[in-house]
Amino acid sequence: MPIFEKPPLETIPPVRERWTPLYLEHGRIEVDDSSVKWIGADRTVMRIPVASLSALMLGPGTTVTHAAMKACAVCDTPVCWVGAEGMHFFATGAATSHDNERARLQAELASSSRTRDAVARRMFSMRFSDVDVSKYSVKELRGFEGRRVKRLYQEMGLKFGVSWKGRNYDASNWDLADGINRAVSAANAALYALTTAVVTSMGYLPQLGFIHTAGVLPFVYDIADIYKPVTTLPAAFETLGIDPGAKEEAVITRLKFYIEREHILARMPLDIEKLVSTK
Repeated sequence: MPIFEKPPLETIPPVRERWTPLYLEHGRIEVDDSSVKWIGADRTVMRIPVASLSALMLGPGTTVTHAAMKACAVCDTPVCWVGAEGMHFFATGAATSHDNERARLQAELASSSRTRDAVARRMFSMRFSDVDVSKYSVKELRGFEGRRVKRLYQEMGLKFGVSWKGRNYDASNWDLADGINRAVSAANAALYALTTAVVTSMGYLPQLGFIHTAGVLPFVYDIADIYKPVTTLPAAFETLGIDPGAKEEAVITRLKFYIEREHILARMPLDIEKLVSTK
């Protein structure tokens, strides 16, 4: 097997200090000359600084060797398999965390209705800064959240001049949705991939949520929803406002701008630590 020199633990940067995710498609990732390399279908060859990436997102037409996956694992760099330009999230390769303390804490908090609701209220407080969430049940707060999101869609539509007729999206009938629904779905899928990368790299469990409970990524949805008003929604509506015929690739490009402008990679780990705590 090709040899990849594992960097010293103290030199591996935490996720909040890493670069934004790297998306690749149509090519091969392998280890060569003690480094991870990308060999594209267009014959592009480049080294990948896996220890500096927040996540490696693999799109259609990609293959990755066992040695390359091992290199990503020892560098705590999650690998996500996604659709074209990150439009759909399919799976993630779990990163190796240094212990299971965070997973055990998350499981402990999620196993009790009292502590689970306490964490859910902290999550809602980040959405409703002017509401005393302690006065309402989690069910009532979910209702508030639904109305808030509907209002956000309408406000974004007015701000960017995009006609909004409601959320209507079916993954099995992608082409039936209108342009803005496809744009929102594409941006959300990319944000979920990034959030999954952060969650797993910190040693938390995507499957254990506090507000969301269904599916395989409820904790990812809990966290990602906090940032949608400043990332996915403006990216989708602004892109379609400029060009009603814009493809999803343009939405993802604009999303990257908002993720960097809002310092999401620096904020998300800190927010998760505050939310998932016993205090």
